[in-house]
Amino acid sequence: MKRIELLSPAGNFEKMQFALEFGADAVYLGGKNFGLRAFSGNFTDEEISRAVEYAHSKSKSVYVTVNIFPHESDLKTLPDFLKHLDRAGVDGLLVADLGIFSMAREIVPNLKLHVSTQANITNSKSARAWQNLGATRLVLARELSLDEIKKIRDAVDCEIEVFVHGAMCLSYSGRCYLSAYMTNRDANRGSCTQPCRWKYSLVEEKRPNEFFPIDEDERGTFILNSKDLCLLPRLKDLLDVGIDSLKIEGRMKSVNYVAGVTKIYRQAIDSYISDAQNFSIDPEWIHELGKISHRPYTTGFTFDDGESMQVYDSSSYVRDTDFLGIVRSYENGIATIEHRNRFERGETIEFFQPNRKSFNQRIDEIFDEDGNRIEVANRVQQILKIPIENPVDEFTILRRI
Repeated sequence: MKRIELLSPAGNFEKMQFALEFGADAVYLGGKNFGLRAFSGNFTDEEISRAVEYAHSKSKSVYVTVNIFPHESDLKTLPDFLKHLDRAGVDGLLVADLGIFSMAREIVPNLKLHVSTQANITNSKSARAWQNLGATRLVLARELSLDEIKKIRDAVDCEIEVFVHGAMCLSYSGRCYLSAYMTNRDANRGSCTQPCRWKYSLVEEKRPNEFFPIDEDERGTFILNSKDLCLLPRLKDLLDVGIDSLKIEGRMKSVNYVAGVTKIYRQAIDSYISDAQNFSIDPEWIHELGKISHRPYTTGFTFDDGESMQVYDSSSYVRDTDFLGIVRSYENGIATIEHRNRFERGETIEFFQPNRKSFNQRIDEIFDEDGNRIEVANRVQQILKIPIENPVDEFTILRRI
């Protein structure tokens, strides 16, 4: 069986570390410019070099997003950025614009080029055209059915990547004009303000100050509010087609999200590889995905006709866990914790581990970095010492269920 890559988001260096530790084969990240997540932490040029060095030390890959739709002014500094990425040794560029694609082919001809989902590849003719231009991977549009994905897979020799989990826009493969129109922040240049999540009411032309709910709810309605994508329940159908890379959305999501989703898909992919014919979904994987902050899940256009892909009553997230801290080291029964959210002595906390089975434990003692016993941990990034019954890995996440 050919290799199946798990590709996870890296909004900053710490999230990249957690993605790789919890099972990603590769991460995608953005620099300070030219990517579609301007409000993510993102990486300076120096940090990109450090990220590549870190990932390569673990035999993992780094892809960099250069997938804005640029205006003329955006092109001035692009050549220097491309040259830096080449020197840094990144494993591929994510590109949507034909102009950037052609510049990259000319300036950094040895860098692999992945065509971003924003390029809207929805058919085999388009896929072959990009392949003939030199693309090494195609990230397919999210509006495709499984049958359409299969036809594109059969038509090209280059790698195929699909989104399997995360937030979806009410737009065509992420190309949206609402933000630019309503807030003067262009989603296609990385500055989306997510107006598709806002509340809307109906206004009649001659009654400008009267707002009518679109459904019978006094709070209004969320007519543009997409559910979150989750293809885990149908993963076998997708993998049987021969997909090369499964992509998780979420460069602006938390460490807890990146780690949790990555680990579940890692376990699922490994299970499929070990016995594809008898592969089935472990109910515990679905249970774990329910713990992570999300909107109600949908299988998207891949397995749906679109009618059940919207949430009509709320834009709030479902969240069954609170992210409390990170294990930085473990020695002689004592875990060194970097605190993130308030917890106190006497609570039962889950230890969600990258390489071991998770477990729950009551916290009977908490010590600060000076060895003083404390009752409550409530200072962000405070270093704590906690006696733990079981060995724990570095990067283990403490969660309140």
